[in-house]
Amino acid sequence: MGRQGILIVVSGFSGAGKGTVMKALTDRYDSYALSVSATTRDPRPGEKEGEAYFFKTREEFEQMIAGGALIEYARYVDNYYGTPRAYVEKQLSEGHDVILEIEIQGARKIREQYPEAVLLFVTAKDFATLKERLIGRGTESEEVIDQRLRRAVQEAEGIEEYDYLVVNDVLDDCVEEIHRIIDSEHRKISRNTEFIEQIRAELNAFAKGE
Repeated sequence: MGRQGILIVVSGFSGAGKGTVMKALTDRYDSYALSVSATTRDPRPGEKEGEAYFFKTREEFEQMIAGGALIEYARYVDNYYGTPRAYVEKQLSEGHDVILEIEIQGARKIREQYPEAVLLFVTAKDFATLKERLIGRGTESEEVIDQRLRRAVQEAEGIEEYDYLVVNDVLDDCVEEIHRIIDSEHRKISRNTEFIEQIRAELNAFAKGE
């Protein structure tokens, strides 16, 4: 049996650089697949079906909800966003580690359904850096930045529910640290029961003189 992929949930504060870290990780290692979300929002210029998102009508999306075809979903500003089960499970069965960048409510839903999932929380080294990065983007108003920082106060309440805390200070170091964490997860005894049983069977056969 080949290696089974691990579902990795990545959350973190706005401004922690989650997206940048995930892109660098998937660019560097081909064993990772970024989960593609389904959404009812219209495609933006240059966004391709199945790459940025799976684009659905509201009716299609609601059918997916009713049919249990989504691991989790949420509604933001009149549009639905969700994680298609079929895509994730196909990637995992092919041995890819699937990375899902999501907020804490979604992370809780994933943990319920996939207890073996690994939950990572990404943060900047301190509040000043977080604020600096949000301002540095130059794309958001002062009001939006203030909202994001206030939301971070609430997000901080749930950090203990995650398995690992990763500080994104130097991008390369952060990418390597996440890769090492996932690599060591693959070596856990609980993820290698089939291999262990196989070795035991071979040893028992030897002991019996077969």
